[in-house]
Amino acid sequence: MSRKLFGTDGVRGTANSYPMTAEMALRLGAAAGRYFRRDGTSAHRVVIGKDTRLSGYMLENALTAGLTSTGMNVLLLGPVPTPAIGYLTRSMRADLGVMISASHNPAQDNGIKFFGPDGFKLSDEAEAEIEAILGGDIAPAQPHNIGRAKRIEDGRGRYVEYAKTTFPGRGRLDGLKVVIDCANGAAYKAAPEVLWELGAEVIPVGVSPNGHNINDRCGSTHPQTAAEAVVAHGADVGICLDGDADRVILLDETGAVADGDQIMALLAARWADEGRLNGGTLVATVMSNLGLERFLTGRGLRLERTAVGDRYVVEAMRRGGWNLGGEQSGHIVMTDYATTGDGLIAGLQFLAEMMRSGRPASDLMRNFAPVPQLLQNVRYASGQEPLNTASVQAAISGAEARLSGCGRLLIRKSGTEPLIRVMAECEDEGLLAEVVANIVAEVQKAAG
Repeated sequence: MSRKLFGTDGVRGTANSYPMTAEMALRLGAAAGRYFRRDGTSAHRVVIGKDTRLSGYMLENALTAGLTSTGMNVLLLGPVPTPAIGYLTRSMRADLGVMISASHNPAQDNGIKFFGPDGFKLSDEAEAEIEAILGGDIAPAQPHNIGRAKRIEDGRGRYVEYAKTTFPGRGRLDGLKVVIDCANGAAYKAAPEVLWELGAEVIPVGVSPNGHNINDRCGSTHPQTAAEAVVAHGADVGICLDGDADRVILLDETGAVADGDQIMALLAARWADEGRLNGGTLVATVMSNLGLERFLTGRGLRLERTAVGDRYVVEAMRRGGWNLGGEQSGHIVMTDYATTGDGLIAGLQFLAEMMRSGRPASDLMRNFAPVPQLLQNVRYASGQEPLNTASVQAAISGAEARLSGCGRLLIRKSGTEPLIRVMAECEDEGLLAEVVANIVAEVQKAAG
């Protein structure tokens, strides 16, 4: 069954434009409600969280109307991180979890992600079934079976308390000065609370959301702001989350950046030493650096690669019984603790290693020398298929031939934005820049 509405991370788009309209959110809520109430029984419940985008109010109300119209009882959590929805869906015995967020995208975008009763994101097959229901007539509940909706005030507090329990050995962060950049997003209250209650001296950044400033010159997509704060305050480390706090980028005491590959390398090596890295395997996507693969191989460990998207990382982890995975972009998935990427809990694991080892962040972030990698994005208009043109295909074939034996090439469409991502790795940086520039130029021509 094919999907047209759902991308690699739920439904996403520009607010008040298809598919992110109130009307579509209402129908999507009704379709999801009908999917989860196929047995016709009562007492079904759904938890809904959101980030801080202005459009979140509109979509929250529309989803609530659609869900209650099919008999689902709705619990509204307000702004909470995406991983909190995974946790709370399961801990509150909900049938469905919904997160309203467009993650790292700008404020004008929004999205809707669904979680099943086990706390994991819905499978492609489940999303396709919901989309099929959406395309037909959705039967409403009888008047006496219409669902109720109410606000839950302690959702964030439940997540805060849980996040603290994941800190190894129930340790403390006393004496550590931490910059936490919450991207003016979903974790703007929860993340500083967790760090402060564990004993850290906290310098908060990006904690003043106004509905329009999420991810705006802050957070994991713009770590420069937090880096300036690290240097200005003499902090030991910086933690940069994205708008829904499911990804993290770390900064050392000089403000230098470590991406998800370096974090995964540290955790994989540490967990392997402790005998807790299931199957001696780390799961990462095709975007992860070749240097990470070499690092793992040198330690007798294995890298399992997947398609891009944290959902595919999680699916591979569940199939293989592996417990650590993630993406270069900062999604770190630790199924011992969470059902999806959790930027805050990943940050806590890094801080725990700092406290255990007594080593500065700069030492712990330099686990391998990355192979030179270049990524460029080309935006295209809706309805275009620039990768299908003969000139682009020829440029790609030529680049693959030139990189054969000395590097690799990855060309893909983004699953969340109208972008073509052109990525290559090669020890010869001159050749690397040349082949990427050639492909980008051809894609730009094809995209007009």
